[in-house]
Amino acid sequence: MDGISIIFNTESMEKMETKLYVGNMSHDTNEQDLRTMFSEAGTVGSVDIIMDRQTGEPRGFAFVTMSSQDEAEKAVVMFNAMNLNANTLKVNIARSREERPTTGGRPTTF
Repeated sequence: MDGISIIFNTESMEKMETKLYVGNMSHDTNEQDLRTMFSEAGTVGSVDIIMDRQTGEPRGFAFVTMSSQDEAEKAVVMFNAMNLNANTLKVNIARSREERPTTGGRPTTF
């Protein structure tokens, strides 16, 4: 491959947003609670509390987007197993749908 160079911009790779999964949340936990808490680890891009379609109630988990991988990793260390609103949180780097293991699910009937 004479004359071909591949250049990686590691600075831009470091600044990629990283989504965190926040589980075992109390139904009393709101977006502002999470935004305030996670801002202690860095810049929060977004907070998405997942709601039940039928009841409109929180399902007990959320996704928080941090502005960098380093900040996301810091948040995991700071907040995983932390007690918030009487629940012990589970915080980790969110996996894409393709990476999640299948658990069987319900059989499809035709």
